[in-house]
Order: sequence, then C-alpha cells, then structure tokens
Amino acid sequence: MTRGNQRELARQKNMKKSTDHGKGKRQDDGLSAAARKQRDAEIMQQKQKKAMEKKPEPNNSGGGS
Repeated sequence: MTRGNQRELARQKNMKKSTDHGKGKRQDDGLSAAARKQRDAEIMQQKQKKAMEKKPEPNNSGGGS
C-alpha cells in the first residue's frame, strides 16, 4: 500500500485550517488606531470602576506604630 499523496493532502488540510482561523481573536472592526485606543480606554475605565465598587474600602483604624 502506497501513500503517495498523503503529504499533499495533509498540507491542503492544514492550509484550509489556517485560513479558517485567521490570526486569532482580533477582528478588523474598521476603527482607526486612535478610535480603537479611545474605545479600549473607555472599556478599561468601566472595568476599573466596577472593580472599585466591588472591593470594600480598607479600614485604616487597625494596629500599627
């Protein structure tokens, strides 16, 4: 039994797989670099605000020197 085209079939399969996935999660959303930076900054501010609301204020009345 010969497998003359096994390498070629595997290469085609891998090429199809790599074109389907692209370069990962990043999408081309049509935004310029400045607009993307602004959007990301707003998202980070919202996340930080939510984290600060969730975290209780520390008590400074504890021990110490």
